[in-house]
Amino acid sequence: MSKAAAFKFLPRLSASRGYADHGWLRTYHTFSFASYYSSADTSFGPLRVINEDNIARAKGFDTHHHREYEIFTYITRGEIVHRDSMGNVEVLKRGDVQYTSAGTGISHSEYAGDKSDASILQIWVRPDESGLTPTYYTRHHPEESKTGVLKKIITSRDNFGGAEKLKAVPRQDGKEELIPIPADVDFYATILKDSGDSVQHVFGKKAGETSRDGSRKRLGLVHLVMSSGIRKRSEPAPAGGAKLKVTAEDGTEQVLEEGDGLKIEAREGSQLTFESVGDRSAEFVFFDMGER
Repeated sequence: MSKAAAFKFLPRLSASRGYADHGWLRTYHTFSFASYYSSADTSFGPLRVINEDNIARAKGFDTHHHREYEIFTYITRGEIVHRDSMGNVEVLKRGDVQYTSAGTGISHSEYAGDKSDASILQIWVRPDESGLTPTYYTRHHPEESKTGVLKKIITSRDNFGGAEKLKAVPRQDGKEELIPIPADVDFYATILKDSGDSVQHVFGKKAGETSRDGSRKRLGLVHLVMSSGIRKRSEPAPAGGAKLKVTAEDGTEQVLEEGDGLKIEAREGSQLTFESVGDRSAEFVFFDMGER
């Protein structure tokens, strides 16, 4: 990618995602997952999974095993009951982020609460290292803390300044503290309440590097949450839903509707603008990543 072509936008529209309806679960897959396979969409940088799930009341994922992935759940609606082999038992609500570094192996289950169905984003990232000790973090980010702000939630553990400081990061009850991830990934979330509201992002450099000459490639991915509800594939898109316009500093732009994603190739130090252009609040997540 030359200096003249500082940005490349690669839309991942909702209608092209993988989809499965299991009765108790409606799920959309940004990347190849389970029985869905797309050779063009197996991963993006270190990102391996973004599933947008609607789970029926009191139903969910029975105990199953993971290893060698960083797994986090972003709750957008309802409640999720989490249990795992490390002894963690929690009820997670809208605004919560539950993060597990699976490392050498963990088992867990996730169920919707018994009052209503629940909607989540389930995200997997490949770590930079293998054989890590499994760890668990939860954080709560109130609505107002993400409104009109590109709120950083997860960042490379290299940003924490050494092993001792990393050990001091709270595992649970950490409120809004950052979660460390063993990968070159920053994860953000935002809510833009009104049409015309906007936020900006400047692509960062790899953690631990001091130079920034604009020559290094960065990857970005933005996903606009289906805030009107995770509908069945056969159901029409809602009238007057959320819309998000993403604009690069070179004028490249893309308008996203609910469930749409956008993969971005950029340079460190380059800038994006995110603007709500729909009739409903736009809630989205964003990743700033290295190429691996």
